[in-house]
Amino acid sequence: MAITSLAPEHRQLLADHFGGDLTGPEDSRYDELRRCHNGMIDKKPALLAACRGTADVARGVQFATDEGLEIAVRGGGHSIAGLSLSEGGIVVDLSLMRGVDVDPNARLARVQGGALWSDVNREAHAHGLAVTGGAISTTGVGGYTLGGGLGWLMGTCGLATDNLVEAEVVLADGEIVRASAESHADLFWALRGGGGNFGVVTSFVFALHPIAEVVGGLVAHPIDAAGDLLRFYREFTAHASDDLTVFGALVHAPDGSGLPLAAFVLCHAGQRDVAQREVQPLLEWGEPVMTEVGPMPYPVMNTLLDDGYPRGALNYWKSTFVRGVDDALIDTMVDCFASCPTPMGALLLEPFHGAVTRVDPEATAVPHRDPSYNLLIPTVWTDPADTDANVAWTRETFAATEPFRADGRWLNYYSEDEPDEALRAAYGRNGPRLAEIKRQYDPANVFHVNHNILPAALPT
Repeated sequence: MAITSLAPEHRQLLADHFGGDLTGPEDSRYDELRRCHNGMIDKKPALLAACRGTADVARGVQFATDEGLEIAVRGGGHSIAGLSLSEGGIVVDLSLMRGVDVDPNARLARVQGGALWSDVNREAHAHGLAVTGGAISTTGVGGYTLGGGLGWLMGTCGLATDNLVEAEVVLADGEIVRASAESHADLFWALRGGGGNFGVVTSFVFALHPIAEVVGGLVAHPIDAAGDLLRFYREFTAHASDDLTVFGALVHAPDGSGLPLAAFVLCHAGQRDVAQREVQPLLEWGEPVMTEVGPMPYPVMNTLLDDGYPRGALNYWKSTFVRGVDDALIDTMVDCFASCPTPMGALLLEPFHGAVTRVDPEATAVPHRDPSYNLLIPTVWTDPADTDANVAWTRETFAATEPFRADGRWLNYYSEDEPDEALRAAYGRNGPRLAEIKRQYDPANVFHVNHNILPAALPT
């Protein structure tokens, strides 16, 4: 396919009023800069516009709409579905905008839209503070938060989006607004779980919490113990405190051997003595082959899974909330994992409990507030020759979960080929209200390179 390129005079129209960096197919760094986290994505935009501030973002959006170019927005570039790029369009790239400013007295952090969670963790930790961030520290703040934002601290602090108190947004017409509970309240509601449908968020203000240290890590067992481990996990997590988040995992050894393992991955955000007492049953269960659990700074906890999800690796993910972790589901997980074709593949159970479940389902755009488990199939591999086998295994494993599925799906885990009904499962009861707000703020659906919400039809 021929790469679309802007005529020099058209590119100059943007360059004359743009403080950032512009890169097109004719530039030497084009192929490097158009790559994103997921190596499966190979889109070729006409222009990458790396913005240095909100004025650049507004100018980039105005230029794209004037020129009739499709707009994609890139923060951290972690979108599994490849929504950080546009084929033949313009990428409003926030990767140069990674500033984090912490007010320790107010316990607030203003975070630019291109920041990664490692940036936030570092600055907040300097003041003994933290907020729910991605389970992988290289995840971008923007897409993660707009999609809800689950992570290690959600039982204590709620989702990332539950801690959002203000957002600066560039709208489809280039207008810059501040959205909060007091201003543009409907837009503020929609941003907290409605994805990138409503504008480009150039900065986020988060409420922070006094969390500096956690007790966390990994307890791994032979794969033969997987069924019993997951049954113990089910009983243990049913009564876990808000401060303790435990993922039940079928994984491969991180040492490169590819040895399949069953594991607890845990994080306790409470006082050290309480944490050590509450995690003790996880340490004492069975006969582990590896136990690496102890006190650590929260930013370190946030990096423990990073090596399993390297930039440029190929990714194809599926997920679904499940009605419960019954024996039949456990047997299905164990059976499916036995045929996993990649040593970087996994099956994870993520518990929704504590603070995240005490928010009204209509208080934000995230409808998933019942105590439950999300089953994630994050398939990762490095050799393109293995793509067909890994995609097929992921789809087959997901299909096998059908008898156990609840109604909801987690927005940020969607792959590129999800059907429309899957999006309805992500937005749930809040879909109609999101469509109304979409009509108010983006009636022409300018921002559609996302998990798209169509603007509600005008009343007849």
